[in-house]
Amino acid sequence: MQKVTVTRMELLARKEQIALAGQGLEMLRQKRAALLSELMRVAELVLAESDALQAAASMARRALIRAEARAGSAAVHSAALASRGELSIDVRSANVMGVKVPVIEQRRISRSVLGRGYAITGTSTTIDEAASAFEREIDSLLELAESELRLKRLADEIKRTSRRANALEHVVLPQLEAEKRAIEMALDERERADHFRMKLVKRILQRKAEVPRG
Repeated sequence: MQKVTVTRMELLARKEQIALAGQGLEMLRQKRAALLSELMRVAELVLAESDALQAAASMARRALIRAEARAGSAAVHSAALASRGELSIDVRSANVMGVKVPVIEQRRISRSVLGRGYAITGTSTTIDEAASAFEREIDSLLELAESELRLKRLADEIKRTSRRANALEHVVLPQLEAEKRAIEMALDERERADHFRMKLVKRILQRKAEVPRG
């Protein structure tokens, strides 16, 4: 424990610091509870979106198998090359209880038949069905990616909040309390010593007053 100044002002300062630290600890606990609640909500969302992605991926694979069986692998490959393009994604930040979380803004990947780039005539409808299925899979993938990133940011913030709360509870507050007790004990000891000296001076003065003057 660091050396402290033994004064009434210092004692008042420690009491104020203890009160502020206690308020800070309570705020951190409330924040952690709110973050945990949001974490659980997002975790459930991640599980649901993960299931949705698996379902979309399964449907896309089955659609691909049907397209290859009906139109042939070469036709499917040719349509895939013709429909290639860039995926436009805009990632921004949103504030959730003081935590910056990512928000993926994207246009839906699903396109019209005319917008996929391959010729409609002579193309099996199974190829269109496969293309739609894979576009839905990408949409599901992006939704899951956003939720997983949000989940990670929340988990990281909960760790930081817990570390700060633990530091206040187990380091800062005990040290302030110990310093307060040390100041109180020193002041009490000083007060007893002053009281003893006052009594001693009083006795000496009384004895002097009792001695007859010659």
